[in-house]
Amino acid sequence: MPSAPTVIQHPPRREGLGPPIAAGVVTALVGFTSSFAVVLAGLQSVGATQSQAASGLLALTLTFGAAILWLSWRSKMPVTLAWSTPGAALLASAGMVDGGWPAAVGAFLLVGVLILLTGLLPVLGRLMGRIPTALAQAMLAGVLLPLCLAPFKSLGTAPLLVGPVALCWLLLLKLAPRWAVPGALVVALAVIGIHLGVNGTYLPADALVPRLEWTTPAFSVEAAVGLALPLFIVTMASQNIPGVAVLKSFGFTTPWRSSMVMTGAGTMAGAVFGGHAINLAALSAALAAGEEAGRNPGQRWRAAFVSGLAYLVLAVFSAALVTVVAAAPPGLLEAVAGLALLGTLAAAISSALAEAEERVPACITFLLAASGLSFGGIGAAFWALTCGILVRWLLKPGPLVRKARGSGPRAPRQ
Repeated sequence: MPSAPTVIQHPPRREGLGPPIAAGVVTALVGFTSSFAVVLAGLQSVGATQSQAASGLLALTLTFGAAILWLSWRSKMPVTLAWSTPGAALLASAGMVDGGWPAAVGAFLLVGVLILLTGLLPVLGRLMGRIPTALAQAMLAGVLLPLCLAPFKSLGTAPLLVGPVALCWLLLLKLAPRWAVPGALVVALAVIGIHLGVNGTYLPADALVPRLEWTTPAFSVEAAVGLALPLFIVTMASQNIPGVAVLKSFGFTTPWRSSMVMTGAGTMAGAVFGGHAINLAALSAALAAGEEAGRNPGQRWRAAFVSGLAYLVLAVFSAALVTVVAAAPPGLLEAVAGLALLGTLAAAISSALAEAEERVPACITFLLAASGLSFGGIGAAFWALTCGILVRWLLKPGPLVRKARGSGPRAPRQ
């Protein structure tokens, strides 16, 4: 009787570092280039000068890049962080608060304290969870609407400048969606370069060197209520909570407490240098947590770690980007920022109107946030969320109505 063939057991082939390195670099490139224009627009809208906005961009990149290194190495999970893009859009729509840039910096510092307390005090997290998702998303959509209209307005005033940017964005959205905004940014930088060359404009060399610029914070009730509170809510509802969901979809449990402590402390550290808020990454998180980062889920934390290193490298170029963008023709930066936010706007509107009983309060919240209403020195975002919650409470059926709706002709007994 012939003997059974001998089966030689080969050790499992070890996966190289190529996939996590590539995924980490792509995560950083996409995360940085797709939304830094929004951050600059937001910081300048609340009173930052060009150098202060450059400092803020540098502080944000350094703080969340360093925090990614610590969180991913410590947890051995692909935890990635980012600046608050919806929060920057909120700043762009809010405009300057009473007290100017120092008051805005004080609001940023308060946001960091609130995020830190969210990690330390579970009750604060539960309180955040009681804010209706539809209203939070409606407020975000209202804040984003004016920014997302900018590309279309600019097409009417500067079609030769904005047209190529919009066309590149649309083509890449069809062929390679993740590179749509970075590609549009490359075209925008090329347009700026041509514009500078035609006009014989030269950039000062000292403005290309990154540097942190300290701002002593000032505190006011108006800035705390009208800027810090909406910024905290938008950051939690539109970045941190979706960031947890993205990681969960790939089988990872976010280290919530340590993430909130790190992002809160990082926001506080960067606030005095102009950074508005850092948080869990949402959209770019999938790049480091998915199969593109490696077949072995247990090793994908390396992709997040590499992205942290890449962000620290990109921070070196932050001042140069700010200087180039500052020399852009009017409307071009706003167009790139608006294109970057279209996907977020669509998702926010869809979430806000998903449930029929929430649509009227959500619409009121959306319209008030988009209106730019300011009352008592407090911006539209706060009043939009407040009025939306009030309308929702007024329209919510009382116990008698719910009982009447639940009652009806009973089926005859057999």
